[in-house]
Amino acid sequence: MTLRLDSHRANGLSTELLIRLDRRNERYRLEHSLADLVRLRVSQVNGCPYCIHLHSARARKDGEMAARIDMLEVWRETPLYTDRERAALAWAEAVTDIAGTHVPDAVWEAARPYFSEREIVDLTLLVTAVNSLNRFGIAFRRSPV
Repeated sequence: MTLRLDSHRANGLSTELLIRLDRRNERYRLEHSLADLVRLRVSQVNGCPYCIHLHSARARKDGEMAARIDMLEVWRETPLYTDRERAALAWAEAVTDIAGTHVPDAVWEAARPYFSEREIVDLTLLVTAVNSLNRFGIAFRRSPV
């Protein structure tokens, strides 16, 4: 895979805006470990090699268990994740595949008991930011190495 364009060099302001949305952790009312899992799962769904590498490494650095990182693609089939994490991952997947799912009512109803209104907005903003960054990484063929 050959880099098509260094988007940060070409237009640093635009890419910095997306990165700032992703880094709003301090203001998000989501625990860092949950945000790390969501970032990684969205990147897996989108198939962005650069972002998968980045978010896996960050999650490990932040102390996430290797098994939870390794098993994230099959989160439904393992007991390694809390009910809150499962609700967030289902929401993240549905919002990421919005054209295919239109975010079903069942996913919304499953998330509501675990997230306040502000948290669900924060979670949706995080998913949106990661999706945008994934699209930059994939479109411009950014490589993890």
